Amino acid sequence: MNTYPNVNETKDLIKQLVSIPSPSGYTEKVIQHVEDFLTNLNVETQRNRKGGLIATLPGENDNEHRMLTAHVDTLGAMVKEVKSNGRLRLDLIGGFKYNSIEGEYCEIHTSNGEIITGTILMHQTSVHVYKDAGNAKRDQENMEVRIDAKVENADAIRELGIEVGDFVSFDPRVQISDNGFIKSRHLDDKASVAILLQLIKRLKEENITLPYTTHFLISNNEEIGYGGNSNITPETVEYLAVDMGAMGDGQSTDEYTVSICVKDASGPYHYGLRKHLVELANANGIDYKLDIYPYYGSDASAAIRAGHDIVHGLIGPGIDSSHAFERTHETSLDYTEQLLYHYILSKLVSY
Repeated sequence: MNTYPNVNETKDLIKQLVSIPSPSGYTEKVIQHVEDFLTNLNVETQRNRKGGLIATLPGENDNEHRMLTAHVDTLGAMVKEVKSNGRLRLDLIGGFKYNSIEGEYCEIHTSNGEIITGTILMHQTSVHVYKDAGNAKRDQENMEVRIDAKVENADAIRELGIEVGDFVSFDPRVQISDNGFIKSRHLDDKASVAILLQLIKRLKEENITLPYTTHFLISNNEEIGYGGNSNITPETVEYLAVDMGAMGDGQSTDEYTVSICVKDASGPYHYGLRKHLVELANANGIDYKLDIYPYYGSDASAAIRAGHDIVHGLIGPGIDSSHAFERTHETSLDYTEQLLYHYILSKLVSY
């Protein structure tokens, strides 16, 4: 494999990004981090009203544009109820199950800027007290946050500054192994954000002028369905979402190749663009898998639903255990970076 020149930097950037709490609706800090990265590269950026970030690289052709997107918002929660027992009930942000956060350390982000730590647990956790500890349903009724403070009632919680509507983020527990694996919460989709940032960095360092003006949207509401459905210029012809490839029974995606999505819950992606991506991969020795994600939607599908007249596609690194205990390998990051590099230097597809 011809290694992409900065895959180690990509892994380091992923570690930085996943370590910044950013559940959907609470993304200012991570967007600022991305903006600072691009500003240091002298890349033009602007914020949209939803809080997302758009970077633009001028191309030789300014009449036809491309847009690439990855999202920086993650799964998370909000305080649903300040309970009389001194604990918190949660309401989930994004599509995941309560069992995937049982036992997880978390942070409560209060409206006055304080951060208070806690642990997400079943109310019936102790097997020495509750005989149904293993069988009780993992749901909003039974799961709660144990706060790392001496609080025994709702009034004591509120004295800490915690209130209904405060955001709750999960400890990413990021680890990078010597044999190339990276495991962490929120690789969906911060792995792809890091890939796009490193791609932009490479283009700047190599002083490459793109064939078409290209916009990079770092969206911040994808997990709730509408991050990438706006701020698409009328000149945009192709729109490529960079997001995780989902793994599991019946899937071809793995942790070692780039996944090219042919269809998800929103329907098929553009056939011509899919064929173009496959041709680029074959021509450049890039290992890939074609796949269908049955319970999935992307910023590209959100843009199509919003009525934009675009050619849309979706690729990304393969991520194991999506929306839970995620993991990928540096080779998947590497192949995704390579395919994106060759894609943005290629001609537009015929449509």
